[in-house]
Amino acid sequence: MTTKPLRLKELAKGEDRFAHGHRMCAGCGAPIVVKQVLMATDYPIIASNATGCLEVSSCIQQFTAWKIPWIHSAFENAAATISGVETMYRSLVKQGKIEEQNVKFVSFAGDGGTYDIGFQSLSGAMERGHDMMYICYDNGAYMNTGIQRSSATPFGANTTTCPAGDAIPGKLQHRKDLTRIMAAHGIPYVAQASPANWMDLMKKVQKAFEIKGPKFLNVIAPCNRGWRTKTDDAITLAKIAFETCYWPLFEIENGVTKITSKPKEKKPLVDFLKPQGRFKHMFAPENEWMLVQAQEYVDAQWERLLKDEAAG
Repeated sequence: MTTKPLRLKELAKGEDRFAHGHRMCAGCGAPIVVKQVLMATDYPIIASNATGCLEVSSCIQQFTAWKIPWIHSAFENAAATISGVETMYRSLVKQGKIEEQNVKFVSFAGDGGTYDIGFQSLSGAMERGHDMMYICYDNGAYMNTGIQRSSATPFGANTTTCPAGDAIPGKLQHRKDLTRIMAAHGIPYVAQASPANWMDLMKKVQKAFEIKGPKFLNVIAPCNRGWRTKTDDAITLAKIAFETCYWPLFEIENGVTKITSKPKEKKPLVDFLKPQGRFKHMFAPENEWMLVQAQEYVDAQWERLLKDEAAG
């Protein structure tokens, strides 16, 4: 199959494989990510979906927004589910019971079901080498169950399980660097993407589908409920996350790191933090040290990424 052209006029005419009418919050970043992923290719896709915002809001009783074969998995086993489907498919093709149809296997999950609860099944599926792609829509907390911290929650964030107050000033740990952790599995393709740069995201999806073996894609997905932001600024915030280098866009293909897009001017991290109510306390005079530490961490991560790319 030839790679699908990524021209907006043609994409707009294509089939919408994630339909409207789902019950995600207005302005949620997750359905935007799913739509862009499914629009990037015409391959037949079978997907699993971990419990979370996307799952509970896109398939309620007999109603579903998914126009592809879709399996709801528990929080902890979405990767195991789709790896089993991929194995069954290969077996049936080998036995001659079905014809080879270039089916692609994808798992969608939030950061709670990826960084934390589902990490064991994700790591296992990657290590076993299944021909599948795992896509994390990262909104930085357990948004579906009350905005509790996850290991993807950024330093300083105010959540219901690390509330900013007299005892602690929000989350005191930096977020887990899961993209690099997945690359450490030695899989052929790992990437970080953003719905604010749809072309970059879709190209990465297309590239991943042409690569044999396990692939991992980490995509930022702003959540206005958990981030305490406006309902119409998901793409704006995702863009600022890129411009401040909080969420750099890069890929690691067969161990080689490449930054796929660099901001024309690296903006200060406060441009990303200030619009979000979850970081409001960090701008109090007594918490200035938190802004300094957060900036230093992002700067160090960006410099490390630049060095990794230069190393080839």
